[in-house]
Parts: sequence; C-alpha cells; structure tokens
Amino acid sequence: IAEDLLLRMFRYGIRKAPKAKVGVLCQLGDFTHYDSFESITPQSKHLLDSDTRPQKMVRVGLRSLRAIIKMMLQKYEQVHVIMAEGNHDIMSSAWLREAFNIFYEDEPRVSVDTRPDPYYAYEWGKTLLLFHHGHLRGVKNIDHVFVSKFKEQFGRSTNVYAHMGHLHHKHEIESALMDIIQHPTIAAHDAYAIRKGWLSRRRAPVVTYHQDFGAVGSITIPPALLLHG
Repeated sequence: IAEDLLLRMFRYGIRKAPKAKVGVLCQLGDFTHYDSFESITPQSKHLLDSDTRPQKMVRVGLRSLRAIIKMMLQKYEQVHVIMAEGNHDIMSSAWLREAFNIFYEDEPRVSVDTRPDPYYAYEWGKTLLLFHHGHLRGVKNIDHVFVSKFKEQFGRSTNVYAHMGHLHHKHEIESALMDIIQHPTIAAHDAYAIRKGWLSRRRAPVVTYHQDFGAVGSITIPPALLLHG
C-alpha cells in the first residue's frame, strides 16, 4: 500500500512539475519507520506500527526509490539524491546513501550525497538548498548551523532555502539568513501519533527553483488526490 501511494505521488508530481535541468530527490529522513528487528524508535524506544518483516521493508524501500529515480531520469538531465538521516532510521539512512551511491556509480547523470554529517546542501547557481531532518535542530535555531557548516556555498548564494521534516506538519520561518520550511508527510498516522494527538494533514510538495531567482513555483499533493482523482 505504501509503495503504491509513494509511486503514485512521484508520477503525479513529476508529470505536473515544469521542465527543469536537474531534479533533486529530497528524502528527508525516517524513510524506514524503524531501524532494527524491533518496531521501536532507536533512541526513545517508542512503540511503532509497522510491517513485522524488516527484510520486506528493505526490499520495498529499495525498489521504490530505484523506481522513483528511473522516473526522474526520464524527465531531468541530472538527478541529485539526498537520503537524509532521521531519528527513526539513523543506521538505515547510512546504508541507503552508500547503496545508492554504488547503484549509480556508473551513471553520470545521477549524483548521491554520501555525507555522514546529517546536514546536506545542494548549490544551484545563486540558489542554495539546505536539508536536515529536524531531529537535532529545529526551524527556530538551524539557520546559523547551516551557515557555519556551508560557509562558502552560503557566501556565493543570494537565495537560500532550508528544508526539514520530522514533525509531520508544515511550518515556515523567514529568518535574516534564509527561508526555513518544515514539510508535512504523506505517511498515515500511526497509533503513537494518534494517541499523542499529532494529527497533521498528509501532503507532499514539489518545489521549482531558478538558478538566479530562487523559488518560482510549488505544487502540493494530498494523498486523497492520488487515490480518488
């Protein structure tokens, strides 16, 4: 079910997005809902709803991501892949980065960010895109961390955007240094979220950036559109 929804979302988003030279696959973390043979979060040990077969989760995850990259290569000249570390998949995100780097080592059109530091950057002309899951820094205190880690890229950029996930609901801040966007998720609510009252709306964005002018367009995709449209 998850694989079908994920692929529907990317088919729709890629089809609706305008033409562009580079497509960035921004997987913002927690792609695998848990990180071991136990359905709990690695650090806080919260009990999670999950498929009980970790190997099946790995198989479906790899297959889905490769299918998404294949779709993107049909539209974009270059595809850049970010597999960010999340608090649910600290170890899994590491093998995702390394696995996809090996999968596409002979494909010059695909680049994979293998940075072990859980802060990532992609420079596109005068536009700088920054990425962090949000488990270590939040929207209110991440801008100076990004600037410190990516001083040279920040100094060359006139349009700077930070992308985050983690809390499953949308939140935007325009600081003196950059625009910071916390994104929602298309994942369904699990029992833990329901009991805590974390009832965010399920959505996914596709954002278009210009080399010189920054963000120039955005599409929002709700899962209901994909399932009933």
